[in-house]
Amino acid sequence: MKYQTLDIDLSWQVNDLTSFLPIILSLVFFVVYWFAAQSSIVKNRFYAVHDFDTASRKHIFFTKYFGFISMGVLPSVICLIFLPKYNLADYGLTFIPKTTFFSLVWTLGLSVLVIPLAYFSAKKPKNLVNYPQIRSKVWTKKTVFITALGWALYLFAYEFLFRGTLLFPLVDAIGVWPAIAVNIALYSATHIPKGLDETIGAIPLGLVLCLLTLASGTIWIAFLVHVAMAWTNCFTALRFHPDIHYQPKQK
Repeated sequence: MKYQTLDIDLSWQVNDLTSFLPIILSLVFFVVYWFAAQSSIVKNRFYAVHDFDTASRKHIFFTKYFGFISMGVLPSVICLIFLPKYNLADYGLTFIPKTTFFSLVWTLGLSVLVIPLAYFSAKKPKNLVNYPQIRSKVWTKKTVFITALGWALYLFAYEFLFRGTLLFPLVDAIGVWPAIAVNIALYSATHIPKGLDETIGAIPLGLVLCLLTLASGTIWIAFLVHVAMAWTNCFTALRFHPDIHYQPKQK
């Protein structure tokens, strides 16, 4: 029998790179971040040279900083090179005067909604198993500062990747709703390791954040609301964790 295949048109169309590149970069660099953050080899390097509390603090901050580089800096630089028609403002990294009030209202409104939810969820035993991520037994002001900064850096990169680099070019290439569908699919999939609740919860949240990002033309609503959720969860978990304590001054 003769070996046959169906014809496939592999030629590049006008908008193919505009959709192909952001999708591939989002996938590749999130995977790079995830496996680096979960790597026992990387983790053991910190614990081999520091005491437990210091190692935990340095390791977690490294993962946040690495996430900032791998998800925030590298994908955007590659897109700026290979998609020169877009600049940082086109990816939502800008301030638009006419949507500033809209952004402020929705940021405050969503924060008022999600902060209490995060607070009560953070106290549950199943959350305290993983949070706060820094497992140092004694927290100082330095630990609190590093934690807050680390989450801000990481979530800036995370939201810039999903609500900026991935979203805006795809809207131009394939339309609003297909772009949102791709965004939600990838965004929800990144929550699978965190369990069913967060994976399912990422679907409506992803939809809302995509719509608000497109309406405002910036990533700031998504970023600030996500930071509010993360800080609330982290510092609530710190307060209620039975084995982790805050000590303002080191003895």
